[in-house]
Amino acid sequence: MSDKVYNVLFVCTHNSARSIMAEGLLNSMGRGNFVAFSAGSHPDGQVNPFALKTLERMGIPTDGYRSKDWAEFARPGAPHMDFVFTVCDQAAGEVCPVWPGQPMTAHWGVPDPATFQGTDEARTKVFWDTAVILKRRIELMLALPLASLDRLAIQREIKDIGAQ
Repeated sequence: MSDKVYNVLFVCTHNSARSIMAEGLLNSMGRGNFVAFSAGSHPDGQVNPFALKTLERMGIPTDGYRSKDWAEFARPGAPHMDFVFTVCDQAAGEVCPVWPGQPMTAHWGVPDPATFQGTDEARTKVFWDTAVILKRRIELMLALPLASLDRLAIQREIKDIGAQ
């Protein structure tokens, strides 16, 4: 891998669970080669406590997460994104902002654990299962030889990861 640091944005509708967990996972696993962010098209304004508990169980720090609007990352002066991943089907179908720099994009849809109704124990399991799916996809992305692949190959690979 090169010395390049890649900026990655995970997008979901509410930016309260899936995108937050993906942000935490990639920042933890990215070995300094990736900086992850998350945002929502219609943010809830608060992070789901089960998402934070899940990150904590995975040994990932939970300070500083906030639910924010994706427009924050399309403004002048925002970090330039190399990748933008939608992690929910609703956000994938919405008209996204024009991201400066034309980042590579892919849909990595995962069912929303926040909509699950059940006991706290059952909800904890659903959040864990969601985080494991996201973690596996991030592991696959981290295994890509990004420095030696051309843009089209990377685009194909990241789209394929979302289909797994």
